[in-house]
Amino acid sequence: MSILNRSKAPKLAEQNAGRKLFGSRGASITVWTLAILWTIPTFGLFATSFRPKADISATGWWDLFIHPHLTFANYTAIFSTSTVSGIPNGIFPYIINSFVITIPAVIFPITIATMAAYCLAWVKFRGSDLIFYGIFALQIVPIQLTLVPLLNLFRTGADSGAHIGSLTLIPGLNIAGKFAGIWVPHTMFALPLAIYLLHNFIASLPRDLMEAAHVDGASHFTVFRRIVLPLSVPAIAAFTIFQFMWVWNDLLVALTFTGGTEGIDPLNNKLAGLAGTWGSHWELLTSSAFIQILVPLAVFFALQRYFVRGLLAGSVK
Repeated sequence: MSILNRSKAPKLAEQNAGRKLFGSRGASITVWTLAILWTIPTFGLFATSFRPKADISATGWWDLFIHPHLTFANYTAIFSTSTVSGIPNGIFPYIINSFVITIPAVIFPITIATMAAYCLAWVKFRGSDLIFYGIFALQIVPIQLTLVPLLNLFRTGADSGAHIGSLTLIPGLNIAGKFAGIWVPHTMFALPLAIYLLHNFIASLPRDLMEAAHVDGASHFTVFRRIVLPLSVPAIAAFTIFQFMWVWNDLLVALTFTGGTEGIDPLNNKLAGLAGTWGSHWELLTSSAFIQILVPLAVFFALQRYFVRGLLAGSVK
């Protein structure tokens, strides 16, 4: 029997190798096919942004390969200080507004969530697990349900704030139409998911490492600053990508809490206006939309090496 098994072993090894090769090749073909199909619309947007208005109206973007006629007129128009579809100073001020909104709206929840996750994971106290489960459950609350109550809390006036009957619990904060009125909602909406992701990672750090640090006399703040933060970079980077893309591409929260204030409108609020009242300048949407997606792409590619590690963080101990 041993001789027969040995004679069959090479054949079985060849069959297994063939299956692995076919499986690997099939997976690669599938991934490349999906990547190409996913990229085609983006490439079409990029190609259209360099085409003249007449060509865009007459033919599809793929005609660029047959009759290559490129121009920078669309990009010049959207950055021009002359009047462009009701935007006299171009889109540059709104790009700056998007950065002013997005960067703090990413930093605030990450800072708060990292400290909260460490506290819930390693500073055990009565009710800590209940608090964690409660925070996790907040993810099921639809954002749309909170917009009107928060807007009423953020504005000022006799009927603003939080009330129970005639009793005023919280007066109006008077931050609607200001940058703070957008930072606070984005921070609140991001905290449940951020605390959940970071808690799972921080809780999976070696217990011996924490105990050794405390034996050496390190306080919780020292452990957090010198051990937890450096080891949590993958999880923090993964959430940074999610939060940056969410805030940068957000339209609903921005429209609700800017209150129509011109000076703090992000780029998303102005993209539709570039087409003009009757859509006479809709070719400008392609160039401005491509500018809009460049920044999230840059953030993703800069942090992509941490992305998968951060998503899988804490799943296996």
